[in-house]
Amino acid sequence: MKLPQISGKELIKKLMQFGFVVTRQKGSHIRIEKNTKNKTIKITVPNHKEIKRGTLNQIIKASEISKEELFP
Repeated sequence: MKLPQISGKELIKKLMQFGFVVTRQKGSHIRIEKNTKNKTIKITVPNHKEIKRGTLNQIIKASEISKEELFP
């Protein structure tokens, strides 16, 4: 599956639908977290107009959400 071009704000909105919450922001980086049964998933999302594909891949992998679920 080819990943779409997406901004940091759009990605955060999508991740918030899966239970992530914004915890803090420092400069152009926004920290989001999600508590699961076993652990807390912490992800830093760059608040850029366009997130690079490699960075987007790493964020998706860290979020433990499949690409198909995130981008139907």
